[in-house]
Amino acid sequence: MRLDKFLKLSRFIKRRTVANDVCQAGRVSVNGRPAKAGTKLKIGDVVTVLFGGGAVSFKVLALPESPCREEASSMYEIIEDTAGADEE
Repeated sequence: MRLDKFLKLSRFIKRRTVANDVCQAGRVSVNGRPAKAGTKLKIGDVVTVLFGGGAVSFKVLALPESPCREEASSMYEIIEDTAGADEE
């Protein structure tokens, strides 16, 4: 499954065009390598998305073609979340 499609279907990013823009800006990496929107994901890949104040890393757990809303959060597992760490 394409990276931008996964980000949209998993509801990690709300719109596929925004996911595409984030990838184009170089703010997404897969397994430590910069990734484009068309990068093919596999189960077990570790994706890191850079946000304004930090980064979120997650592991891909499932790649269903058309998940329902309830399945979206089970598609990935958050490994590290430093996006809100400096608010302490």
